[in-house]
Amino acid sequence: MSSASHASPASETLHAEWTKLRTLASTSWLLLAAAVLTFAVSAAADAASACPAGGCQVDPARLSLTGVQLGQAIVAIIAVLAISNEYGTGMIKVTLTAMPRRLTVLAAKAAIIAGLVLAASAVGVLGSVLAGRLILPGRGFTPAHGDALLSLASGPVMRATCGSVLYLALIALLSLGIATAVRESAVAIGLVLGLLYVFPVMTAIVSDQTWQRHLEQIGPMTAGLDIQTTVNVQSLPLTPWQGLGVLALWAVGALTIGALLLRFRDA
Repeated sequence: MSSASHASPASETLHAEWTKLRTLASTSWLLLAAAVLTFAVSAAADAASACPAGGCQVDPARLSLTGVQLGQAIVAIIAVLAISNEYGTGMIKVTLTAMPRRLTVLAAKAAIIAGLVLAASAVGVLGSVLAGRLILPGRGFTPAHGDALLSLASGPVMRATCGSVLYLALIALLSLGIATAVRESAVAIGLVLGLLYVFPVMTAIVSDQTWQRHLEQIGPMTAGLDIQTTVNVQSLPLTPWQGLGVLALWAVGALTIGALLLRFRDA
């Protein structure tokens, strides 16, 4: 009896989803773009900043991770296309006929996408931190001005770095859930980006400080990016890990809705 006959349905589904994503040309290019743009925008932000001799009010770690805010858009597109392409071409019917356990299919997609995004994000985020360590001292961010060199040996910097990688993976899962629910790629991408950026816009518009704080606490991007903060952490509306937890709840909610619709709705 061959080893293939002993494969579990879950492992077969994982292998099938991995094969589909691996053979899709756009996946590799978009993953590369996410890593490169995260690094490039972060390096550009570092180079454009300056800390005067009197000291600066900028968080060096968060500044060096600025590119995550652009990288998340590419990550969202990767996750959306992973399932909306199948709906667009009609391949989803073939997939669900071959693998009728719909929730297993979605779980496999989520696992593969999260793994790929974690890998690409790690490259982009680590490159961003390295760029900050090399560029910021020349821009005045020095111990003499009260800013230590960025180092992964620092607990807060390590948390900001690892948290940014997890942030991007959660953005991917949030996007996958929304795309599963709405099916259309353009609509899903618009909803994801709207959801991410509407809370910062509303926070800027609202003048009441209490409402501003609440909006920062519940917004998936505003709360999630608190994980990058290493300076004046006590002033945040949530702790860094609580903020990332808010994003995780958004991702779980989106995946739950997407799973229910996938389970009970016709393909």
